[in-house]
Amino acid sequence: MKLISWNVNGIRACVQKGFLDFFQEADADIFCIQETKMQEGQLELDLKGYHQYWNYAVKKGYSGTAVFTKQEPLAVTYGIGIEEHDQEGRVITCEFEEFYLVTVYTPNSQNELKRLAYRMQWEEDFQAYLKRLEEKKPVIVTGDMNVAHQEIDLKNPKTNRKNAGFTDEERQKFTELLEAGFIDTFRYFYPEKEGVYSWWSYRFSARAKNAGWRIDYFCVSKSLEDHLENAKILTDVMGSDHCPVELDIKEGGSHHDKD
Repeated sequence: MKLISWNVNGIRACVQKGFLDFFQEADADIFCIQETKMQEGQLELDLKGYHQYWNYAVKKGYSGTAVFTKQEPLAVTYGIGIEEHDQEGRVITCEFEEFYLVTVYTPNSQNELKRLAYRMQWEEDFQAYLKRLEEKKPVIVTGDMNVAHQEIDLKNPKTNRKNAGFTDEERQKFTELLEAGFIDTFRYFYPEKEGVYSWWSYRFSARAKNAGWRIDYFCVSKSLEDHLENAKILTDVMGSDHCPVELDIKEGGSHHDKD
């Protein structure tokens, strides 16, 4: 089973830059996108053979997520059930027979960290949400988590130490997610691999120089460990300031009770 996640930095712009070609070629079973930056009715995507689920931000042209899946989920929910967090279209949860699939676009702490306190609250509430889901069945969580976890995950760790996405606080929250029983699948397969990133600033020819950050993830419940086949970061795919990330898993997931 092939899963892909991509922060498209505006799906309408990305469609002009070859999104559909990549989508068809990828032929993923589940394809998640973040930062759609649109409202309902602004774009009709003709994705034959896929069920589409969209979560829009209240604010126009901002945030937003979507999931395209070949198999129809048993249930789909939007947000995490907390009013304060659910205005920006950041989370979609699809329940399947063997697992929950959660796509997330984590809030950015922003310049001068003006949203860091909010981000910390979000992290706690989101992690609690994932752990509640996990009581029923394993969880796959994917998306732009807006944090480079370790120094190996960005080109210039020293100069970015106090910047949004690489603060000690944000990194600690990601550590806590792993300590709570989630696997960072890319690092699971490639613990030492350097120079592989999923986001590059549009400034300073960052992508050409590969001065990037790894901030897009597939994390899975520990109980899915035996089903992991590979994790990839598709750095050659253009169309956004992020590139897609991929997870390949064996079918026939958990031995969880279906109660």
